[in-house]
This record gives sequence, C-alpha cells and structure tokens, in this order.
Amino acid sequence: MIKRFALPYRARRSRMSRLIALLMSGAMLSGCAVGPDYFGTPITLPTGWGNAKAASPKQVTLAHWWNRLGDQTLNALIEEAVQNNIDVASAKARIREARATRRQAIGALLPLVDGSGSATYNRSASSTSGGIATAPFTYNQFQSGFDSSWELDLFGANRRAVESATYGVDAAEDDLRSTLLTLVGDVASNYAEMRGYQARIALARRTAASQRQTAQLTQQKFDAGSASAVDAAKAAGLAATTESNIPTYEVSYAEAVHRIGVLLGREPTALAQSLRSVVRIPAPRLPLPTGIPADVLVQRPDVRKAERQYAQYTAKVGQAEAALYPSVSLTGSVSTTGLNVGDIGKASSIGWSIGPSISVPIFNGGKLRAAVDIAGAQRDQYYLAWRASVLTALEDVENALVSLAQERIKIKRLAEASRRYGEAARLSRALYTSGSTSFLEALDAERSAYTADDNLIVSRVAIATSYIALAKALGGGWDGGIDSSMPAVIDVNTGPHIVAGESAEVIQPLLTP
Repeated sequence: MIKRFALPYRARRSRMSRLIALLMSGAMLSGCAVGPDYFGTPITLPTGWGNAKAASPKQVTLAHWWNRLGDQTLNALIEEAVQNNIDVASAKARIREARATRRQAIGALLPLVDGSGSATYNRSASSTSGGIATAPFTYNQFQSGFDSSWELDLFGANRRAVESATYGVDAAEDDLRSTLLTLVGDVASNYAEMRGYQARIALARRTAASQRQTAQLTQQKFDAGSASAVDAAKAAGLAATTESNIPTYEVSYAEAVHRIGVLLGREPTALAQSLRSVVRIPAPRLPLPTGIPADVLVQRPDVRKAERQYAQYTAKVGQAEAALYPSVSLTGSVSTTGLNVGDIGKASSIGWSIGPSISVPIFNGGKLRAAVDIAGAQRDQYYLAWRASVLTALEDVENALVSLAQERIKIKRLAEASRRYGEAARLSRALYTSGSTSFLEALDAERSAYTADDNLIVSRVAIATSYIALAKALGGGWDGGIDSSMPAVIDVNTGPHIVAGESAEVIQPLLTP
C-alpha cells in the first residue's frame, strides 16, 4: 500500500505558494514570443494601367464576368464544373487538411492528460531469510491513475505553430479560389474555341460546296471547248484544298469538347451530343472594368495565397528560434494501487506528484541554429515568390489589355475585308459564268473570300479569349459559396471490426510463416 506522509501546514503552504507563483509567472510569460512578427511588406505599384484609360480607385466587381459573354450554355457548364471538377475537389481536401493541422497545433497549447490502468496476477518466488524459508504465494494487484503535462510555452514555439497553421488555412482557401479562377477561365476559353472550330468547319463546308460548283461549271466549259484542262484541274484542286482543312478543324473541335468534359468531372465524350449544335461564338459585352493595379493584391487569389504563405513561413522562423530557448513543463500524476479492487480510490492507496521540469539546450552541434537559418531562407523564398506573383499579375493584365485592344482594331479591318472579298467573289463568279472574266480572277476571288471569312472567325474567337484572359488576370473567378467540409471519400465501419475481403487476402500472407 502507498502511504501518504503529511507535511507540516507551513511547509505545505510554502510549497503551494511556490507552485502558484510558478503558474502565474508562466501565465504572464505566455504572451512572450521570439522571432519576427508579421506585419506585411510594402510594395510599390503603379497608379494606373499603362494600356488602359485612367480608372477610379474604387475597387471593381468582377462577379460572374462570364455572363457578359451572353451564352446560357456556357453559364451552365461553368456551374457544373465548379461542383464536379477534380482539381476543385483536391483543393477542398487541402483546406480540410490545413484546418485539421491548425486544430492539431492548438492542441499543443493545452494540458495533456492520459489515463492508465492495470490488473495483474502475481506469484512470488520462494526465499530464505535468517534461516527461515518463505513459501511462494500468489496475489492480485490493481492499479489506475492519471498522468498530465502542460508545456508553458514561455517563448511562443507552440503559439507560432498555431499562427503558422492559421496562415496555412488562409493560403489553402486562396488556393481553392485560384483553382476556381483557372477552372472558370479554362471552361470559357475551351468553349469559345470549340464554337470557333464549329464555325470554321461550317465555313469550309459551305466554301467547298461553292468551289465544287465552280469546278463543275469549269468542267462544262472545258467540255464545250471554252475552258482549258488546266482551269478544270485548278478548280477541282481548290475545292479539295478547302475540304482538307475540315479534318484538322474536327480534331481541334473534338479536343475542345473532350477538355470541357474532363473539366466538368465527366468522361471526355460526355458532352459530344449536347454541344453538337452549331451556336454563335460568344461575343463579350465591353468594356470590362479594370480598376487600378493595387486591386490585384486583393482580387487575385494566387497573389493572396503567396502573401499568406510568406506570412506562414515568417511564423515558422519564430517557431525555429523558440527551440533555442529553455522549455518548461508542468507535470503531475495521480495513482492508486491495491491488492483488491475495493482498495482502489481509498485515501491510503492514493499517491500523487506534481512539479515543473525544464529542458535547456546546451550543445547540439549547431542543429538548432541551422534550423533557424533554414526557416529564414524559406521565408525569404516565399517573400520573393509573393513579389514575383504581384509582378506576374501586373504583366498578365497589361498583356491582356494590349491583346484585347489590338484584336478589336484587327477585327474591324477583317470584317471590312470579309465584306469586300465576299462582294468580289460574288461578282467574279457571275462574270465568269457569263464569260466576261477569266477563270484565274474568279479562282483568286473565291480563295481570298474564304481566307478573309476564316480570319474573321479566328479573330472573333481571339476577342472572346482575350476578354477571358483579362477577366482572369484581374482576378475574376467564382465568388459564390463553396462547401469544403464534405470529404471525397466517405469512410464507413471505421470502428473495431474483423478485417475481411481483399484486405484479409493482403494481410494473411504476412501472417503465414
């Protein structure tokens, strides 16, 4: 049995006073932390975009920018992609991981309590003492108790870990927003390109049919002796050349459909039938509000993510530096032991201990200081990555502004060229039919008209994709609510159970000698 020895009242009061003083000093030092505090770093940005008109400093709203494309099918595809995309699901899982990591870090700030219990059946060995032999005997022993420990975290190692984990949650959430921004842009871009290839296929087929008619007319003239064999061969060759473009466009069209299907979390050909109908190329409603360069610091989720990671690794520097200082823990235990179950918990069977413990790093071969240097170097890398992300964001916007502005100028010229060459082709065909112009003039007019119409379609697609690129560069993405709490894999029967099925087949060979 464990006996309790009572201390004199004054001694007990003195010991309790010292213990209370220790706890109070630990509480007062709990606000202490080593290492750098994160306050952000100023960055110089231009006051306006170099390739856009001066804008109001009021922050722009890019919510649902794809609605400006005026295509309900595209809107539905984007909503489905947000719900079912695999990359988005992975980003949600990273948020759950970051949140669990933060909860784990918070747990280190709290006391730890472990319970234990044992029941043993013992047999003593025979012994001889003073010439008297003692026969062996058996007895039961029961024991239970609690052990507790609490690291006072005097220099903030655990609090820096919580700070780092909190920034990690922010970074994971911005990573999800960045994934959504890329996803929405990819769906819209592939959709515009798909509609463009549909239009080019339809144009090639119409033009080839017209050129086949010209070839038949030329063959009739040749049969009548009013055209040469060379003219008949060239007319047929031109139609065949135009038709040869169709398979190339069909491949690109199918690839765009397949990409959209995968982006929506479906198999590649899932949308082949629903998207087969020819629909106009999305035409954006312009202009898109651009705001000022400082907006990218708030609007762009990839920039926000980089900044949060910079903050996260700043906290890790303090976490590494705290390891250079002593660590103090308060430990305690309560146990009760008896030969019978009924003795457990009686005052005479209870023993306890409580007191502080301190660990002081004296010599570690420079490992702890090297860890601080590593953390500082990592923090510098993330700081530079943040700076690079800001510059990249500014570059993306400027490039998109130039591309969209110049493409708008280009499409005006191409529209005029298409109209003029179309008129020339119709006139040349009529004159050639009546015999008032040469075959070469009619052939050249048809070729030029087809090229101009095809270039106009390409430019329409470029207008849409440039608009999409500008919206992405400005930080426009999905701004609706996203539920990241639901895991992708739902586990069942996770409690104690007999392993069966394939798992048993895998484990059994390991158990066989």
